[in-house]
Amino acid sequence: MKKYLGIPIVLGWLLALPAWSMERPDTLVDNTAQEVLTMIRQDKELRSGNHAKLLNLIEVKILPHFDFTRMTRLAMGKNWTKAAPEQQQTLVNEFRTLLVRTYSNALSTYSDHTIKVEPLKSVPDSDTLVKTRVIQDGREPIPIDYSMEKTSDGWKVYDVTVAGVSIVTNYRSTFNSQVSEGGVEKLIKTLADKNKSLIAADSAADKKTADKQSASR
Repeated sequence: MKKYLGIPIVLGWLLALPAWSMERPDTLVDNTAQEVLTMIRQDKELRSGNHAKLLNLIEVKILPHFDFTRMTRLAMGKNWTKAAPEQQQTLVNEFRTLLVRTYSNALSTYSDHTIKVEPLKSVPDSDTLVKTRVIQDGREPIPIDYSMEKTSDGWKVYDVTVAGVSIVTNYRSTFNSQVSEGGVEKLIKTLADKNKSLIAADSAADKKTADKQSASR
C-alpha cells in the first residue's frame, strides 16, 4: 500500500510543473501558429476580417504567450524609471492595446500562407530566439523572429522582429520623443488617443461589413 500512497503526490507535483518544462519555445510557437491558422481557414468571418472575432482569437490563443510588461519596459528604455508604478501599468495596457489593434488586421490575410518554424538545436535556460518564415505563393518568404524568455508561467515573447525590424526598437524612438516633449503623461495621452481612433475605425469597418451582408440577403 505504501508505494501507491505516493502516486497522488507525484501526480500533483507533475501537474504543478510550470508549462515551460513540458513545451519547448519553438514547439510553442509552431503549435500556436498552426492552431491559429487552422481556425482562420475554417472561419469565414475571421477570413473576412471580423474585428470582434479576430480580437477574441488573439486574446485567447496568442496574448497569453506575450510579456507586455517587458515589451513596454524595453520600448520605454531609460524613460521607464521616470514613470510612476500606476503610469507604468497604464503604459503596458495602452501599448498592449495598440499592438493588438495595429496587427490584428494583418492576421486575417495569413489564411493562405504557410508558417515554417526553425527548430532550435537545444533549449536554453533563459532567453532564446525562435526564427520563423511566412511563406507566400510567388513572393519572398517573410522572416519573423520571436525573442522569448523562460518564466514560471512558461515561455513568453517579449519582442517580434519582422524582416529585420524589431517592434520594440521601432517604437522606442517614438516613445522617447513623446516623453521628451511632454513627459510620461504626454506619451500616455498619445497612446490612448491612437487606440481610440483604431477602435473607432474597427467599429466602423465592422458596421459597414454588417450593413453589406444585411443588404445582400
